[in-house]
Amino acid sequence: MRVGLITSDPHHPLLSSTAALLNDEARMETWDPSASEGESESIADIYLLKARTPRALAIARGLEERGARVMNSAAATALLQDRTAMAGRALQAGLPFAATRTFATLAQLASRHGGGAAVHRPLVVKSRHSRRRDLVARVESAHELRELASAWPEEPVVAQEFAPNSGWDYKLWVIGDRMFAALRRSELAPQGRGPARFLAPDSLPSDWQAAVRRVGEVFALDVYGVDIVDLGDGTPLIVDINAFPGVRGQPDAPQALAALIRHRVNGPPIEG
Repeated sequence: MRVGLITSDPHHPLLSSTAALLNDEARMETWDPSASEGESESIADIYLLKARTPRALAIARGLEERGARVMNSAAATALLQDRTAMAGRALQAGLPFAATRTFATLAQLASRHGGGAAVHRPLVVKSRHSRRRDLVARVESAHELRELASAWPEEPVVAQEFAPNSGWDYKLWVIGDRMFAALRRSELAPQGRGPARFLAPDSLPSDWQAAVRRVGEVFALDVYGVDIVDLGDGTPLIVDINAFPGVRGQPDAPQALAALIRHRVNGPPIEG
């Protein structure tokens, strides 16, 4: 079995541990999108699209056009890189996703609030296009918004009303038929992020688990992450969805990924 890794970091713990588990049955081949030119002569049995850069997506699309199996698909991964498209698809499907407005530039959003001292409600402002070191910020006043716009004036953004919550995000990850969960302080919390507290997925409400599974169906994902905040009464609000996250620190995640690869290449069963 040949497994292609579309990534600039084949030593990522999830990938390297999965490769070790498949050592006797698979040959792992890395395609670094930051360095590769051209295309391989033959097609591997499956490709894991871990990188999400434009170049990585182009490589994945090219492989799919040649008949390759790519997990997750280039189309599914690209959709989640556009926060406007992500929100639109999620809300249309009836998922409990945060209401999202789109602005051509951050300067345009700031101009909507004029010279007032406060925005109507605190806003979470994010780059429309998800990428490394993109913009994610909470603003509470028009002054803060103008300051942010002065640093990112031409940045296309989305805005969501800040939903009051405990300051902790529920991180849920899915690999095939396995689900993993953790609780982590929000990056928007004043204290900043801290270590994750790992949770048993079965300890979460069943409707949360069902919503996370529904995300996979709606976005055609095999490996993905969902960020949820609790609105205070057990009501979930999805604030982000990620294709092929790192799932760091979950000891059974590599086993789940190895099982999923075997299943996609050889057929059932999935175990792990």
